[in-house]
Amino acid sequence: MSSDQTAAGPTATPRPPRLTAAAALAALEGLALIAIGIWMLADGLAGNTENATQAETGGITMIVLAAIPLLAARGLLKLRSWSRGPAIITQILALPVAWQLLQADSIAIPAGIALAVVSVTTLVLLLNPATTQALGIGPRES
Repeated sequence: MSSDQTAAGPTATPRPPRLTAAAALAALEGLALIAIGIWMLADGLAGNTENATQAETGGITMIVLAAIPLLAARGLLKLRSWSRGPAIITQILALPVAWQLLQADSIAIPAGIALAVVSVTTLVLLLNPATTQALGIGPRES
């Protein structure tokens, strides 16, 4: 049996369900950023806002920023250790955004609650010992 066959065989590290859930939540955030970016861009292009240039720039920025959680989610699914860092940073950056949404007196409050719940849940899943072990981070058993 060659070394290529053993790496893909039953000795390969299985992906814990917590890691799959964290990847799914990160991908959900990325998709939400794309949706918000498209909405902002369309709003700016249609002239439905006071500052169309700002809306268009914000929309493009949101779409580009969506790459971070989407790439992190893909890396988490493929058990790449590098993907945990961008995923954690994305969650930490989402918490102040959730706080600002919670301070609004509008329909943004439920969005703030949802974002806070998703961010905290994803952080807990990413910091779980089973997740870090599956990604090859930290001490390994002999």
